[in-house]
Amino acid sequence: MDKIIKLSLMLSMLFLFSSQAAADSYFSKSGEKLVSGVTNVATGFVELPKNVILKSQQEGVVYGVTAGLVTGIMHSVGRTVIGALDIVTFIIPTNPSVNPHYVWQDFSRETTY
Repeated sequence: MDKIIKLSLMLSMLFLFSSQAAADSYFSKSGEKLVSGVTNVATGFVELPKNVILKSQQEGVVYGVTAGLVTGIMHSVGRTVIGALDIVTFIIPTNPSVNPHYVWQDFSRETTY
């Protein structure tokens, strides 16, 4: 009887600690998604100059001003809308939908969704 009590106590402690670790992971992922969403909604417009600069460096100034401007507008809208969706769905603990997560993280790489 004593062994059964010890075993059940050990198993209950194991479940308690594993649920605590899962709760920390849930809150950290949800919080990261919420913060990323709010930041992306607030800074989505930075995609415009970022893409003009990137396209100008890759293909030249004329291409950067024309195609970079169009690409920048598309990515600005995309980052803002995806950020809003991340805000709405932050309860579901997934990674933020935009890569890189913030517009300033790897400024030399084009944004993917």
